[in-house]
Amino acid sequence: MPRPWEADPSATFRRRLGKSALELGASDNELTCPDIWELDNGDIAVIGRDLTASYTATLPDGVSVGSDERLVVIPGVMLKSAKGDIPHG
Repeated sequence: MPRPWEADPSATFRRRLGKSALELGASDNELTCPDIWELDNGDIAVIGRDLTASYTATLPDGVSVGSDERLVVIPGVMLKSAKGDIPHG
């Protein structure tokens, strides 16, 4: 059975949401920073630390990470800075 949503690898980066980790003081390396981007198809790309293995055993009930998915962590200040860029509803 096909999934109701599938990531489109042909989508391109439209705009950064919020500020970069470097601007927020959450990184000292502009080449390898966490980031949040809106893609041209409206999907969101998140670049963060892959902590799938660290969190898999402690996921809340009803939460799972698929074999083709990764749990990534970004600094909380990054999502807070993106709030104004995320449309309501």
